Amino acid sequence: MKKLLMQVFKFTYFAGCFWFLFTIPARAYIDPSAVTYIIQAVAGVLIALGAAFTIFRHKIFAFFKKNKKNGEAEGAAIEFKDVDD
Repeated sequence: MKKLLMQVFKFTYFAGCFWFLFTIPARAYIDPSAVTYIIQAVAGVLIALGAAFTIFRHKIFAFFKKNKKNGEAEGAAIEFKDVDD
């Protein structure tokens, strides 16, 4: 236990010294509209990933679902038909 505490103390001391010696204050300003743009971009990516996950989840569940009496899969599975038929 004492060895673990010593390692944590050394790491904290090194990180603190590194932080104070090698960081430079930026004195920069982030405009609220830029933050809003970033939030919109992240939200768009998350919504797209959620939609893709849902589509593939439905396809996977439809593939593994047991067939009905008539041989049709339950739910609305996507069927691809040839154009030449």
